[in-house]
Order: sequence, then structure tokens, then C-alpha cells
Amino acid sequence: MSAEPVVEVAVDSLPAATLAVSAGAGRLELCSGLGEGGSTPSLGLLEAVREAVDVPVFVLVRPRAGSFVLEHGERALIRRDLELASAAGADGFVVGALDAEGRLDLEALASWRAAAPGAPFTVHRAFDEDPEPDQALTALGDLGFARVLTTGGKDDVGSGLAGLQRLAARGAEDPELPRVLQGGGVRAANARAVLEATGGTELHTSARTAASARLDAGPRFGALVLPDEAEIAALVEATRSAAGR
Repeated sequence: MSAEPVVEVAVDSLPAATLAVSAGAGRLELCSGLGEGGSTPSLGLLEAVREAVDVPVFVLVRPRAGSFVLEHGERALIRRDLELASAAGADGFVVGALDAEGRLDLEALASWRAAAPGAPFTVHRAFDEDPEPDQALTALGDLGFARVLTTGGKDDVGSGLAGLQRLAARGAEDPELPRVLQGGGVRAANARAVLEATGGTELHTSARTAASARLDAGPRFGALVLPDEAEIAALVEATRSAAGR
């Protein structure tokens, strides 16, 4: 039986979370500062979102924007944040880091997974920076990671389609490997083609469009940017259609 199709939406506020779920999101990636690449959300936000929605909430645990190469203190901070978010009700986690050579920091990843051993873990797009993605995928399978968020090593899923196909094919042959979560440039216009080309069932998106920014606070204080309901609904339909649902 094929896996259930899922659209995961990245959100950084309570309004964004509730809107995404009402539009059909099957899972949330919760973070802070999505416009800057995302960082660890507050425990208060996690608790509020967890109470407001009935889909799995995966928490991005990342201490800051910028380089994926982390200092020792930052690695320890991530472990502590994982412990706290787990106690606060997170359903899963999204983490990632690179070592000084630009490869996935497997020692750090193993330590973080041990901080919440019963939860599923996704490695974020630090994976796409590793020069040996096939070896990295194998290593993540050995560590028990559930998913990798990837564009196939390119800037977006369209240009990375060959890499996505290769990684997805490996996953189809070996269920012990992480599932490929396709994200980065996914839009309703290309979603079905990407899914059919890779045989995938899961998409990741922020579903943000120019029309989804609310300027109710005024430009001086920034905009509340919400996901586009129509975009999410179209992506949900594309995943179901590609899966024959």
C-alpha cells in the first residue's frame, strides 16, 4: 500500500498554523522567522499551535540563521531545545548541521536524535550541502532518521529533479532509508509533475505568495505573512491526484 499523501506547510505564527490546516495541510513545520530561513520557535507558540490544530506539528530546532556549521555551545543548545519541545508536545523535529568539511555532522545528529528517541526526525536542507548525498542518506538511515527535506541538491525541485529521482529510487528499494520530503520551489503548477517523476507522496512548502502578506501592522513593523490558502489546497489536490486518491 502506498504512503498517504501529505502536504507539510512551514509556519511561524499561530494564525499561519490554523490557516494552513484549514486549507488542508497534513503536517506543520513550526518555526520562528521563516523569512530569514527559520529558527527555533518559542515554547509558548508550540503549546498554542499544538492546542489549536489536529495534525502533527514538527518543530524546527535551529539556533540562528546563517551557516549550518555550529559551535559546540550551539549544538548543546539544540539538544536542550529538543528536550524542552518534546516535553511541550512536539510530534517530531527538524534539525541539521554540517561539520567543518561541509558534510552532515553525524555526531551532532545522533546526539540530537537521542534527546527525543521516540519522535520522528527530519534533516532539513543542510542535506543539500553535503557533497555525497547518497552516502549521507545511508548514514541517516543508520541513525534512524525518518525524512530528508531536499531539492535534490539544487536551488529548487525543478532543477534538482534528477537528484530527487535517484534518492527516491533508493528509498523505494530500501524502506530503512529516510523518506524523501520534496521541498524548495514546489508550486501547484509543478507539484504533480514532480511527484509523478519521483514516485513521492510528500511535499513541503511555505505556500507564501506576494498576496499573502498582511500589512496590518504597517511596513515600519513588518508584515504578517500567511500561507496562501488556494496554493495549499491546490498542492493537496496535486498530491492526491498523483497518488490516485
